[in-house]
Amino acid sequence: VPPGALPGLGVSSGVAEGIAKVVTDPTTVVLHSGEILVARCTDPGWTPLFINASAVVMEVGGYLTHGSVVSREYNLPAVTCIENATSIIKTGMRLRVDGTNGYVKILLDDKFEIK
Repeated sequence: VPPGALPGLGVSSGVAEGIAKVVTDPTTVVLHSGEILVARCTDPGWTPLFINASAVVMEVGGYLTHGSVVSREYNLPAVTCIENATSIIKTGMRLRVDGTNGYVKILLDDKFEIK
């Protein structure tokens, strides 16, 4: 895991970079093509958001949880078990999601102060 990256459990292989979209309620948000879905966890009601996602980041889950299985079905890199992901990551941040090695890297951006 690179220095400064958020370690987690890679549950769907691949690497993607894109803009984060932190979602707490899937019924009130539109995920635009290429955005990275960042959520506490997902269930079947979240599935429409995966269509436009370029990757998925979750706080809770395992290999057989909904978000992991759907990510593999859609060929999306996914990492789960990222503690406090929805607090640390802000909508608009640029991320690299490495589902193969199990980490998320926040790519530096002058708009956001990383604490």
